[in-house]
Amino acid sequence: MRGAASGIIKHFAKDRTSLACKMFTTRPELLGTFGMVASTHWIASSAGMAILEKGGNAFDAAVAAGFVLQVVEPHLNGPGGDLPILLYSADRRKTIVICGQGVAPAAATIEAYRELGLDMVPGSGLLAATVPGAFDAWLLLLRDFGTLSVSQVLAPAVHYAREGYPLVAGVCGTIDSVRELFQTEWPSSATLYLRDGATPRPGALFRNPELADTYDRILREAESGSTDREAQIEIARRMFYQGFVAETIDAFCRENEVMDTSGERHRGLLTADDLANWRASTEEPLGYDYHGHTVVKTGPWGQGPVFLQQLAMLKGIDIASMDPYGPEFVHTVVESAKLAFADREAFYGDPACVRVPMEHLLSDAYNDLRRALIGEQASLELRPGAVPGYGAEPVHRVAEPGSTPPSAATLGAVEATHARYGGFAGDTCHLDVADRHGNLVAATPSGGWLQSSPVIPGLGFALGTRAQMFWLQEGHPTSLAPGKRPRTTLTPSLAFRDGEPYLAFGTPGEDRQDQWSLTFFLRHLHFGLNLQEAIDAPMFHTSHFPGSFYPRLAYPGRVSLERRFPDATVAGLRRRGHILHLENDWSLGRLSAVARVGGVLKAGANPRYMQGYAVGR
Repeated sequence: MRGAASGIIKHFAKDRTSLACKMFTTRPELLGTFGMVASTHWIASSAGMAILEKGGNAFDAAVAAGFVLQVVEPHLNGPGGDLPILLYSADRRKTIVICGQGVAPAAATIEAYRELGLDMVPGSGLLAATVPGAFDAWLLLLRDFGTLSVSQVLAPAVHYAREGYPLVAGVCGTIDSVRELFQTEWPSSATLYLRDGATPRPGALFRNPELADTYDRILREAESGSTDREAQIEIARRMFYQGFVAETIDAFCRENEVMDTSGERHRGLLTADDLANWRASTEEPLGYDYHGHTVVKTGPWGQGPVFLQQLAMLKGIDIASMDPYGPEFVHTVVESAKLAFADREAFYGDPACVRVPMEHLLSDAYNDLRRALIGEQASLELRPGAVPGYGAEPVHRVAEPGSTPPSAATLGAVEATHARYGGFAGDTCHLDVADRHGNLVAATPSGGWLQSSPVIPGLGFALGTRAQMFWLQEGHPTSLAPGKRPRTTLTPSLAFRDGEPYLAFGTPGEDRQDQWSLTFFLRHLHFGLNLQEAIDAPMFHTSHFPGSFYPRLAYPGRVSLERRFPDATVAGLRRRGHILHLENDWSLGRLSAVARVGGVLKAGANPRYMQGYAVGR
């Protein structure tokens, strides 16, 4: 397959006009008129499509698919995790962000962690927990934009949790990597995931009856409390954040000392009051105009604006004249990423708590200066811009020379801290939905990974660990503070074409999300690749800047590249000074996307790891 793809790439470099009939794809771009659902797991995509077939809209379908993802991809997300949603409502003709990023507990101060002898928030365990945000974000979407009841959209997730679903290899590999930790330190996780003490095999039927019981109890309370759809949704939200779910989380954090990446056992800081005092919220998105398209993202409480900053830099460069698989394209995109992510480290944080100069960071004058820093050779420096009165010097933890960032080539790759303390960063899910009414949804749920915190008995899920994205140094935009949102990596995308809603897309991938998504978007826009072609095309990213996950290391000059790139591209990048890490042929990127062009709906999904699929008609 590599040889075939390489031949196509070489042919395309000579004749760009023939791409549509020459580009290799693993599957067709889907076309239809009724509805499209694309996600990182085929069962979730199918569940979302079933909701559309039952008369639900895109928002109903997204909620159903999202809850199914929590069940079938527990190594990638869970009810204890986080969720940003970008949506376009055709009825309101409005684009909205739903923020499901929970905040730091009231007791989570820098002093509290320092008193424990910590200089970083651990990457696993209970000390890294923020308020679980995903449940409330999904139900807020359902209440305000959906049409179905909470029991209808939760039914598929309850079914798979109780009756079982076949495990993908990634789940099994992740469980096996923390098997010893489960057996020695996290017995509640061992009870659920190590039946008879053994790691489950890929394809085996797996059940989570405690999670099914949790949702069934919420639904019983909702249905017995009212016959009104919205009232039932509100009861469900209260049961999670003010009822038995919050009380169980509170008791578990108070009563259990849990091993984490510090090598010590700690109790959690999250309380029932923290959950009771938080709700998901809506806000306006940020947007940027680029070559007839407007891309919209979350605010700087997420990393999404780095996508817009890169567009602002690249707008002044003739990207369309480049070979999309050549060294000039890769070099230019990587160097713009280095500059945008350096600004992330210097300026981004929760805008409810710190001032972030986004208008300045997206201005033409500022980006003219930033663009001028993109030279012929790879930069090995972290170079944030300067905006008087804003930001701070980034905390720059550089990896040991010659060390290699964790490989993206295989899910469940194991580091020593992962096996011993659950310190592996985990990954994420993504889903996109388009319906016949003109609605679009892009959502990127994550956190609450099975490998990063123990299962809470009686609930069937683990807490998230997003607080590891805070710094324990004063004076930074992402310094830890009670009630503050961590700067998440989760970053769905919507794009408009000539003012009309056009494209919903995104990917898992931690700090790589806005790199893979940007490359997908540029190849689609400038080179005419359809959705599936742009997803299948060989991918790359850089680890040049400080990572968002424990231990927060930067790898200056490092670029990871799928081996499917032409040899000339690899050689050209090395001549420019990039430190290359060649990954497996099909290993980088897990994108999915849906689009609407007139009355035609389109979709594509990632073939890597053999679990993402799009469905539609």
